[in-house]
Amino acid sequence: MTVESDQASIGQAAGSALAEAVGGAEETAGETARRMRTLVDERLARFLDDHAAPVADPEVTTAYRLLRGFILGGGKRVRPLLCYWGWRGAGGADCEQIVSAGAALELCHAGLLIHDDIMDSSDLRRGRPTMHRSLAGLHPGLAARSFGQAAAILLGTLTLAWSDELLSGSGVEPSRLKRARTLFDRLRTEVIAGQYLDILAQVRDLPTVEQALTVVRYKTAKYTVERPLQIGGALAGADPSLLDVYSRFGIPLGEAFQLRDDVLGMFGDPARTGKPVLDDLREGKHTILIAHALQHGSPAEVAHLRTWHGNPELTEEQAAGVRQIVIDTGALAHVELMIDDRAREAFQVLRSAPIGPEASAGLAMLADGLIHRTR
Repeated sequence: MTVESDQASIGQAAGSALAEAVGGAEETAGETARRMRTLVDERLARFLDDHAAPVADPEVTTAYRLLRGFILGGGKRVRPLLCYWGWRGAGGADCEQIVSAGAALELCHAGLLIHDDIMDSSDLRRGRPTMHRSLAGLHPGLAARSFGQAAAILLGTLTLAWSDELLSGSGVEPSRLKRARTLFDRLRTEVIAGQYLDILAQVRDLPTVEQALTVVRYKTAKYTVERPLQIGGALAGADPSLLDVYSRFGIPLGEAFQLRDDVLGMFGDPARTGKPVLDDLREGKHTILIAHALQHGSPAEVAHLRTWHGNPELTEEQAAGVRQIVIDTGALAHVELMIDDRAREAFQVLRSAPIGPEASAGLAMLADGLIHRTR
C-alpha cells in the first residue's frame, strides 16, 4: 500500500462532493481565495509596520525583523480563509473588517507555531529555520540555545498579544465582536488543552487511539477549522443554528486535516512539506498511526516501535522500519479510512448547509485542498 494510492481513493470518495458543491464556480472560488490571502498578508504587513521595535537597540530591531519574516514568510492562511467563508456564509460582504479579523487569527497561529516549534525541538518550519533557531544564531556560544528558546517564547507571546489587539480593533460592530471574542477565547483555551494533551502523550505508557483522537480534536480540528468558521459567522451576525452547522462541518474536516498531516509527517516528501520527515518520529509524537500500530503490532514490532519512536538517535534506516510496521499493522490503512469517513461527513453537512453558492463553493474547494494536500 502507498500513500499515493490511499490519497487517490479518498479523492474518489470526496471528489464528487466537491464537484457538486463547486460546479462552475471553482475558478471564482480560487480567485477569491488568492485575493483574500493577498489582502491578509497586506493587512499583516501594515500592522507590523505600525508595531516596530519600541526601543532603539539594534539587537531588538533584529529580533523584530526575524519575527516579521516568520509571520509573513509563507503559510496557507487556512484560518483567515475559513473565517472569511464563515462570514460570507452568514451574509457578510467583503470589507476591511473581515480581513483584519482573519489577519488576527493568523497572528495567533504564528505565535502558537513559535511555541510549538520550541516544544517539538524543530529546526525547520516551512523549509526555513524556526524562530528559536534563528534567534540562537544571533549569539554563538554555549548560551545560544537557551537564549534562542527564551527569546522565541517572548516573541511568540508578543504575537499572541498582537492577535488580541488586531481583532479588537477590527472595526466590527461591538455586539458581534463580543460574540466572536467569546469564540476566540474558547479557541485559545482549547488549543492549549490540546497541546498539553499532546506533550502528555509523550510520557504516557502506550497512549490509546482514543486519546490520540482527543488531541487531534482539540489541538487541530476545533482550532484550525471549527472556531475560525464560527468566528467569521459570529462577526457577520450568524444565528446559533448556522454556527452549529459550521461545527458539524468543521470538526470532521479538521480531524481529516490533522490525520493527513500525521501521514505526511511520516511518509511525506520533505522537499514539499518543508519539514524533515524524521522530526515527528524523533520527537516521539503519538499520532493515531503510532497508537494503532502499538495496539496491533506483534511483540517484536512493538519492541521496535518502543525502541526507536521518540529516540533522538533515530536514523533513516530505523525510521524505514517504523514506517513498515505502520503499514504492516494496518495503521496507515486505518488512518486513511478515518480520513475518508470524515471527508464524507463534512461534505454531507456542506451539501445541506444554509449558505449561498459562493460560500459553499469556497468551503468545498478549501476542504478538498486540506484533505488531499501533499505538503
